[in-house]
Amino acid sequence: MPHSTPSEGLPEPARRAELRASHDDREAVVERLREAAGEGRLEIPELEQRLERALTAKTYGELAELTADLPEPAAPPQPAERGEPLVLKGGLHGAERVGRWTVPARIVARGGMGGVKLDFTRAICPWPEFEVEVRGEMAGVTIIVPDGWAVDTTGVDPGLGGLRNKTTPDRLPDTPLLRLTGSGGMAGAVVRHPNRWERRRLRDNPA
Repeated sequence: MPHSTPSEGLPEPARRAELRASHDDREAVVERLREAAGEGRLEIPELEQRLERALTAKTYGELAELTADLPEPAAPPQPAERGEPLVLKGGLHGAERVGRWTVPARIVARGGMGGVKLDFTRAICPWPEFEVEVRGEMAGVTIIVPDGWAVDTTGVDPGLGGLRNKTTPDRLPDTPLLRLTGSGGMAGAVVRHPNRWERRRLRDNPA
């Protein structure tokens, strides 16, 4: 008699549930769980419990159980869906975008009296290139980009405060191009890669 395996005769979804998961599969579920916690869908104790199960999961079925009650993540915007620009105003107390956030096609950063900080090191950027219009005003604008991102500063008027571009010119494949426009104003603008302290924080907290 021909030898049969336990999964023979099962419908396709059940057969897939028995297949062995890879490291990348587990990491994808870990990332989704962390996003869900950031969205307020999971409490910290439940997140920790699910993360432990995800990291030790053997099959697709075990991983699927951990995200079965979570909605599918929103698809990244397509180039035709550029939408309205994100406008950040420093005001008296400053404004910033740091951590994990989705980059729009265009950003206007007005330093005001408190300054603006844009940190792209953990950001999700669906665009091959995007624009940041800087208005340094009284307190300036600071922009932090990951290594390998390219920055075009030819569209910026340095103003009185100037523009300091501390990035390296080497662009890695599949990384976005940041086009800077606008004016440095009184306080100027700075675009740079992460400093030593920021790199240590990224290394110690890679998620």
